Amino acid sequence: MNTALALPGRLFRRAPRVNIVRLQGMIAADGRGRLSDAAVAPVLERAFRAGRPRAVALVINSPGGSPVQSALIGARIRRLSEDNSVPVHAFVEDAAASGGYWIASAADDIFVDPASIVGSIGVISAGFGLHEAIGKLGIERRVHTAGRSKSQLDPFRPENPDDVERLDTLLGQMHQIFIDHVKARRGARLTGDEDVFDGRFWLGAEAVRLGLADGIGHAVPTLKARYGDKLRLRVFGPKRRFLSRFGLSLAQDALASVEEAALWARLGV
Repeated sequence: MNTALALPGRLFRRAPRVNIVRLQGMIAADGRGRLSDAAVAPVLERAFRAGRPRAVALVINSPGGSPVQSALIGARIRRLSEDNSVPVHAFVEDAAASGGYWIASAADDIFVDPASIVGSIGVISAGFGLHEAIGKLGIERRVHTAGRSKSQLDPFRPENPDDVERLDTLLGQMHQIFIDHVKARRGARLTGDEDVFDGRFWLGAEAVRLGLADGIGHAVPTLKARYGDKLRLRVFGPKRRFLSRFGLSLAQDALASVEEAALWARLGV
């Protein structure tokens, strides 16, 4: 009698479920199909709750971007993981570099392909100096400010050493925030090699050796090895904007593509 009562429970026991979130592209606050906290928030909210998942897997392919948006996305992932008692696994495709690695390190563990690019823990500021060019064109630059430093780093004026020193200080502070985040998330898994924080990036196996990642593995086989062959997977991702689907923002999308291409080019991809 007890066996008969127990049998239906076994027959209708559901296979474990893992929800997958794809995080693809440059990280920026302005939308245009790129990763931002506002864009991925509803996706992450659904992924951590839909179907009572055993875990959430992040499939990451990003060259980086905004440090603030990276931090916001990473903090949201941690908050949802802890509030719902759901572990998070990250799987890196082509790259999790700079802000992409910030997001990856929000996961409980990170898996990479042998050819994945991982790291680039640093901060960069880039621009152009155009003051000589406009002089040759006979153009006069006129700027009026209230506040001594309001026009700092103006690309149409010669570089000011005080402005550069101030910028270097800000970049150093931001870099330290990034380093502190990685150390807090990766802890004793890091080898202690300070080169990991100098802005360089590595391929998958070397990232594992340095403690930036936990192993070589792709999402589906790694998840099935952990949760069983009957594992159910569901993929979540940001929806494309209505206007973009009809090509009504081609100029903005073209500019975004150029900017993103420049970020990928720094990685040699």
